[in-house]
Amino acid sequence: MNKKKRLIEVATVFFRLGCVAFGGPAAHIAMMEDEVVHKKKWMDRQHFLDLIGATNLIPGPNSTEMTMHCGHERAGVAGLFVAGACFVFPAVVITGILAWFYTSYGQLPEVAPFIMGIKPAVLAIIASAILKLGKKALKSWEIGAIGILTLVASVLGVNEVIALLSAGVLGVFYFYSKSELNTTSKSIAPLFLFKFSTATFVKLSSLKIFWTFLKVGAILYGSGYVLFAYLDAELVTKGWLTRLELIDAIAVGQFTPGPVLSTATFIGYQLGGLWGAVGATLGIFLPSFLFVLLLNPLIPKMRKSRVLSYFLDSVNIAAVAIMLSVLYAMGIDTLVDWKSIVIALLSTFLIFFIKKVNAMWIVLGGAILGYLLNLI
Repeated sequence: MNKKKRLIEVATVFFRLGCVAFGGPAAHIAMMEDEVVHKKKWMDRQHFLDLIGATNLIPGPNSTEMTMHCGHERAGVAGLFVAGACFVFPAVVITGILAWFYTSYGQLPEVAPFIMGIKPAVLAIIASAILKLGKKALKSWEIGAIGILTLVASVLGVNEVIALLSAGVLGVFYFYSKSELNTTSKSIAPLFLFKFSTATFVKLSSLKIFWTFLKVGAILYGSGYVLFAYLDAELVTKGWLTRLELIDAIAVGQFTPGPVLSTATFIGYQLGGLWGAVGATLGIFLPSFLFVLLLNPLIPKMRKSRVLSYFLDSVNIAAVAIMLSVLYAMGIDTLVDWKSIVIALLSTFLIFFIKKVNAMWIVLGGAILGYLLNLI
């Protein structure tokens, strides 16, 4: 397949995922694994795990950065940019339309019944990915112990980046020490990595909006709740938005497909119209493209280094453990009545027993079933 056809393939895959990628980063990565590892076979599961582990250690939206890694694997540097852009495009367009509704009519279309069905459906998708990735990551009982420690730390509320780094350091210390007992060979390859209401919004220049969101995108780690904290500091404390308006904006990012960082598009539109939305969107996503461009070529080198291979193995099992922690938290929040439990059970049956069903149909089916059950 020539490069042009590969780029078209990358664009098609990630645009489609961007249209149905509800449920947060864990769900996005689960859908991605099913598509690029299981169905398309662009890479093996071990390399996909390495990409997850390394991506968790850099700022930015992890699932969006994973699309960039996958695009790079399939179609080079151009594939990186095409994959990332196509994945975020649906979310940005939908969020922009909702921003127009918000400013024009003071309310948004009613979507709660559909979201009620999507959330339990994606639990099954995440569980499937955890099972497959966990089997690959679990290389020994020691690796399993590191995973259990990380899971406990995550459930107790330890920051995910601290948990991942701690797992990596612990793994390097243990496995390197163990190998030194069995061999006198020393080979360390150093590697340096470096309900809504209308409101009156402050109108800002698109350049100022771009710079504000560029700063956030360059240092953002963690979930949408962490994004809330950063934007609160950058926007609310400066009087550009009220905190209630910011909560409204975060809510929009949560119930649209794709990365929650599409919240930036919504806020940018409020602050500076169409060009404000463009500036905010470019600002918050641009650092991720640059980080992945620098990181991607280093990951195979990390795997070839004995010490850094220990680090990757430990971070990989830690990443799976954090996904399990997220699944647990989402389950507690989502499975609150018989309707959500029925949708979750049906989705689990389809994922684990009718294995050729695409995750996209699970999400769409969950949305429709959620709406129908809401009529009862």
